Amino acid sequence: MVPTMASPSGITNFVINNGNGVKGLSEMGLKSLPKQYIQPLEERISTASFGIKNSEETVPIIDMSNWDDPKVAEAICSAAEKWGFFQLVNHGVPVEVLEKVKEATHRFFELPAEEKSKNSKERSCSNNVRFGTSFSLQAEKALEWKDYLSLFYVSEDEASALWPPACKDEVLEYMKKSEILIKRLLETLMKRLNVKIDQAKEGLLMGSMRINLNYYPICPNPELTVGVGRHSDVSTLTVLLQDQIGGLYVLGGTDKKTWIHVPPVKGSLVINIGDALQIMSNGRYKSIEHRVAANGSKNRISVPIFVNPRPSDLISPLPEVLASGEKAVYKQVLYSDYVKHFFRKAHDGKSTIEFAKI
Repeated sequence: MVPTMASPSGITNFVINNGNGVKGLSEMGLKSLPKQYIQPLEERISTASFGIKNSEETVPIIDMSNWDDPKVAEAICSAAEKWGFFQLVNHGVPVEVLEKVKEATHRFFELPAEEKSKNSKERSCSNNVRFGTSFSLQAEKALEWKDYLSLFYVSEDEASALWPPACKDEVLEYMKKSEILIKRLLETLMKRLNVKIDQAKEGLLMGSMRINLNYYPICPNPELTVGVGRHSDVSTLTVLLQDQIGGLYVLGGTDKKTWIHVPPVKGSLVINIGDALQIMSNGRYKSIEHRVAANGSKNRISVPIFVNPRPSDLISPLPEVLASGEKAVYKQVLYSDYVKHFFRKAHDGKSTIEFAKI
């Protein structure tokens, strides 16, 4: 059923209730953007006003060919402190695994709306599998031009039983092959803080994982909306696979006020620090605002793995970080409360971290 463009409820029904997503809107060949997606001026991504094109700075690209070289560890920790974002090449996750998960992402979003919507909030057989659109529909004044499939990993058995057949094998393989990289990254970052990772610490740092398949379809008037609004992740670390289209921007530069494009590098993975690690490192490692531009000519996909504490974990600055007498900047918070706070509102930059500030 084609929505009546004059009717907001018609679009809501078509996009959300009927499971067509913004992909369905995009494929109708709309000439203008529905008003629900028009962002306020200050949230739009303008290359002129953000100095995006003029910035010669870019997030560090780190070659992981030789893990044991102390310069590699130094580069990772330095990037985590100064940028909160970096790209890894020769990271050990096979390129064919990355290519297959990208193909699987396209395969899932090419499914008929009826098939995809079996995984919607209302119809999914599990809270751990969720097909949706935008970010937090109840809280947003303007919607984001993105569809997603979100998969919370509990066990391989549950994933095999409940994740969509179109993509589950490839996603599981991607997660498995990324685990060694994630552990080594965390070991490197913790070593700088004089923290030894035992079983309890491993659970706290990476006790739960969520993987999203994101789809950003071609957009009429991309300059009026966003693919994803300004935010920092609530994870410990995020491992992002992006395709070759581009559109990810990070707030950085010497002034920390310039939106800098993260150019796609074939075979690379983008790593960013999340709020949970900023809290646990007492601000030593930084989670950074980032956003995604809409695209007027190409469909874009990305596949982030969110490496998180467990929902039941209490997070706060680690005792080893405070051992020298450093004053805690953050209080102890229940991780599930922190995540609920994040999803209760629209994307709004880095304001979530205030929830944990003393």
